[in-house]
Amino acid sequence: MKAGMVGLGKMGFNMAEHLLECGHDLVVYDLMEERVADLAAKGAVAAASLQELAGMLDAPRLIWLMVPAGDPVDRTIEQLLPLLERGDSVVDGGNSHYKDSERRASRLGQDGVNFLDAGTSGGLEGARHGACIMVGGEKAAYDALEPLLKALCVENGYGYMGRSGSGHFAKMVHNGIEYGMMQAMGEGFNLLDASRYDFDLEEVSRVWAHGSVIRGWLMELMVQALQKDPNLAYLKGSIADSGEGRWTVEAALEHEVSIPVIAASLFSRYRSRSDENLSDRAVAALRHEFGGHAFIIKP
Repeated sequence: MKAGMVGLGKMGFNMAEHLLECGHDLVVYDLMEERVADLAAKGAVAAASLQELAGMLDAPRLIWLMVPAGDPVDRTIEQLLPLLERGDSVVDGGNSHYKDSERRASRLGQDGVNFLDAGTSGGLEGARHGACIMVGGEKAAYDALEPLLKALCVENGYGYMGRSGSGHFAKMVHNGIEYGMMQAMGEGFNLLDASRYDFDLEEVSRVWAHGSVIRGWLMELMVQALQKDPNLAYLKGSIADSGEGRWTVEAALEHEVSIPVIAASLFSRYRSRSDENLSDRAVAALRHEFGGHAFIIKP
């Protein structure tokens, strides 16, 4: 299948590399020319502009965006729209707000262009070797996209969520749940560290990662983080957030749904920026392990 990929950051580059290895044909574009050149060396077709990218794709075109949420998505769409035809499809695979996705779908739909909101999970490892993707939009456009989804995702790791906005809404809630899970893990390891017992936290995490009720990828990432430093002392506990947890709490208020655990985990991130303990360092380490998110190194 032939598609365009716009945005070759950490996630977009890995996804493009994965698709090339699966035998798909890609035309790629990014403001950073070296990233385009790197993928061209791996078999992609390099485009020097969005206009050139659109011109290299046969109708109906499929263009996947992996650009930062917000204005960059809107600017890219506005530049692409005059280059597209009825029946073409644009996929937003970034962490956009679901209401923005609803608006964009309506805007593109006026010109007969399909818009799919694809919430992408799995971090850098998933992008490279098998992701989890939740898609909203027109079902016919989703069906046409499915060969790429099958290549990008682990088995049973993708699905059609419903009308426009539902893919990014599902990803938003997913990230809210992720906030709560990581916060609970951080607090638990903090309690182990504060106890009267001389716990080897790496050993505890290794045992919990195998067969326990709380085993899973996050626990495996905790093992990796603790192997680097058993006290995670190389980083500060200031935890950033990319917006999805706050959006989840806002949506819960709008829909009058109680989500106290997710809300508390969001507020704990705010608190972490003025206080510090092992639980904050654990969450900061987990964010770095799965997504390559930046952390603050202690001076």
